[in-house]
Amino acid sequence: MRIVAHSDHAAVAIRLEMIEQAREMGHQVDDLGPAEGERVDYPYAGALVGHKVASGEYDLGLLACGTGVGISMAANKVPGARAVVCSEPYTARLSREHNASNIVSVGARVVGPGEARMIVEAFLAAEPAGGRHAERVEMLKALDDQQLDLQILRAMGPAAQS
Repeated sequence: MRIVAHSDHAAVAIRLEMIEQAREMGHQVDDLGPAEGERVDYPYAGALVGHKVASGEYDLGLLACGTGVGISMAANKVPGARAVVCSEPYTARLSREHNASNIVSVGARVVGPGEARMIVEAFLAAEPAGGRHAERVEMLKALDDQQLDLQILRAMGPAAQS
């Protein structure tokens, strides 16, 4: 798989661990930086990876910032990007299987290098499960396309199904 990685300046070391894990698993990873000591704002890094993954230029993305939250929020502003913040491997695996997440984000101030590697391994080893989960992913895609307004969403909800 083609993977793109980026981080802010607070998460350079953890990003490099994530990249190393992905490469050890046989994936091609393009590292967008930054280098140690180079300042990069997390909204820029997250949005850039979001665009590169959502456009199909890359299959998946790896992100990191201090908590993993801000950079994933930026990525999720891009239609088609489905970034998940993970602090353990279980969520990484299920987010791929159930939500077809295409970007994983970690917090350099939250997880250590070993945990980051396990998160990446779980994320990259998983595949979207399809079935009932595919229907929900289609709902997410409709939200991206702004085709799903609140009334339609309510009609799809539990009250409509009873």
